[in-house]
Amino acid sequence: MIESHSVHGIDDDNFTFLSNQNQSSEYNSAIANLANKYEKKSAIDILKWSIENFGNKIALASSFGAEDVVIIDMMVKIDKTKTKILTLDTGRLNQETYDVMDEIRKKYDISIESYFPNSEEVEEMVRGKGFNLMYENIENRKLCCGIRKVNPLNRALASLDGWITGLRREQASTRLNIKKIEIDSSHNNILKINPIADWNEDMVWKYIKKNGVPYNKLHDKGYPSIGCEPCTRAISKGENRRSGRWWWEESSQKECGLHLDHSITKKI
Repeated sequence: MIESHSVHGIDDDNFTFLSNQNQSSEYNSAIANLANKYEKKSAIDILKWSIENFGNKIALASSFGAEDVVIIDMMVKIDKTKTKILTLDTGRLNQETYDVMDEIRKKYDISIESYFPNSEEVEEMVRGKGFNLMYENIENRKLCCGIRKVNPLNRALASLDGWITGLRREQASTRLNIKKIEIDSSHNNILKINPIADWNEDMVWKYIKKNGVPYNKLHDKGYPSIGCEPCTRAISKGENRRSGRWWWEESSQKECGLHLDHSITKKI
């Protein structure tokens, strides 16, 4: 086990690697080996390893969708004192999302760290491009996602050694090749942990029902994927689960930037 997380240590069985080497090919190789080793491990095993090694220097970035609440339940059962949850409050979320946040907070007696967009950036964007700029073109939509989501996430992760997500491979074509343990090159090469990458949707809902986990009630209204209210709609039977997100765009474009090597540099 690592004695101190202040040095961003990564410890697994017979090797320890420090972050002052994390730009090196040795580091990349070590993480690749670690990822291969843990690829067949269960979500619980991967979360336990993450929490034991990084403690409060690793956090789940949660939008409180079905996948995320499953991971919260697992983390709390592993070690509630080291369960760190952060969320991005874009200012345009559904009320049902706030409701499940409070349900989770009360049920598990945990705090949730909310990160908000920079108010000056939002004000300048809205003054220059309007309130519903996202519908006009993909550049505007990505700008809005960048200011409301990507930039706050960058701030949230700046002091962490790693982050946990609820990404699954079957969610979208852009996620088919994710690994359970990855290097996040967009955030100073910290670790990115995707413990349920190999789960299907049925597994997610079986876990929620079996363990009585609170979930966003929009799921019961045909919303499999939930983001900001203006950019999320219910889907019809037979539609792809991601078709309710940014439905006016091509499917290949349907990422907000949180899980891409992406930074917002464009000026308003």
